[in-house]
Amino acid sequence: MSEGKNSLTYAQAGVDIDAGNAMVEKIKPLVRSTRRPGADGEIGGFGGLFDLRAAGFIDPILVAANDGVGTKLKIAIEANKHDTIGIDLVAMCVNDLVVQGAEPLLFLDYFATGKLDPDQGAAIVSGIAAGCRMAGCALIGGETAEMPGMYHGDDYDLAGFALGAAERGQLLPTDDFAEGDVLLGLASSGVHSNGFSLVRRIVAMSGLGWDKPAPFEPGRSLGEALLEPTRIYVKSLLAAIRGTHGIKALAHITGGGYPDNIPRVLPKDWAAELELGAIDVPPVFEWLSKTGGVEATEMMRTFNCGIGMIIVVAAGQAAQVAAVLQSQGETVTPIGRIVPRRDEGVIYRGRIAL
Repeated sequence: MSEGKNSLTYAQAGVDIDAGNAMVEKIKPLVRSTRRPGADGEIGGFGGLFDLRAAGFIDPILVAANDGVGTKLKIAIEANKHDTIGIDLVAMCVNDLVVQGAEPLLFLDYFATGKLDPDQGAAIVSGIAAGCRMAGCALIGGETAEMPGMYHGDDYDLAGFALGAAERGQLLPTDDFAEGDVLLGLASSGVHSNGFSLVRRIVAMSGLGWDKPAPFEPGRSLGEALLEPTRIYVKSLLAAIRGTHGIKALAHITGGGYPDNIPRVLPKDWAAELELGAIDVPPVFEWLSKTGGVEATEMMRTFNCGIGMIIVVAAGQAAQVAAVLQSQGETVTPIGRIVPRRDEGVIYRGRIAL
C-alpha cells in the first residue's frame, strides 16, 4: 500500500501503539504472579477466562463490584509515586465483595492517560498485581487507553472491576439480627481512598509540599504517608466467615463514613450504637481535623477515622471471631452493639478522640 507524502500516523496524533505493546510486555510477569485455581491464561486475548469449577465452586452466586481511587490519584501524580495506587484500586473493589460473603476471583483494570509512559504504567500495574495477590484473585486482563487531549499533563485515571462468588445460601448479611449483637471494628491503615478532595484542600491550607515531613508520621514524607494503601481485609475475613460461621454482616467504611455505610447492611428495624471512645484514632485524622477545622461529625461521615471495616456478630461468638481475625494479623476492637431502631441508623455514644 502506498502512502502520500502528507500522510499522518497515529503516533503523530499522539497515540503510540509501540509504547502500549512495550507496557504489555513489562506487565506480563506481574499478571502471571496473580494466577490462582480457575485462572491460568495469559493476557493479550480479547477477553479473560475463569473456570468456577476449577476454583472449587458447586452452586455459586456471582457478586460483582467496580470502583476507582478518586482524587488520591492527584497525590500519586504530584508526588510521582505510582507503585501503590493500584493496591488501593483493588482494595476498593474486593473489600466490597467480601462484605457480601464472596471470595474475590478475578480483577480487571482500566488505565487511561494522555501520554503513555510504559514504566509508569508498569509501576501502576505492579500495585494492582500486589493487591490481587493480597486478595487471592487473578488479574485476568484490562485496558490501557492513551487519549491525548482528554487528559492534561501527567494526569491519568484508574477504574477497577472485580468478580467474586459465594455458594448459594452463604451470602451476607444474614437475617438473624438480635439486640445486643456486638460490633467489632477492624483497624484501617490510614485514610484509605475516600475524602481526598478534602484532604488535598487541607494540605493546601497547611502550605506543606508532598515532599515535606509528615507532621503526623515522623520519618515519612507527607506524600508517602497519605499514599499509604487501603488495607485489604479479604483473606482475614474469609478465614473468620468460614472458620466461625458467626458473622452476620460486614460494613466497609468508605465514602459516607459511619452514618452512610453501616445502615446499608442493617435490617430497617435495627440500629448500630457506637462507643466512640473505644475507637483508636490514628494521628493522621487528628491532624486533618485540627488543620482543617473539620468537626467530628463531618470527619465521621467523610473518613474511616481508624476503622476500615465493621463486623456484626452474635455476642456469644464475638471472642471467637475476634481471635480468628487477630490470628490473621488484624487489630480488632469492640466498638458497639445492635439496638432497636427508633430514628437514626447509627447512634453515637461518647466522643471520638480528634
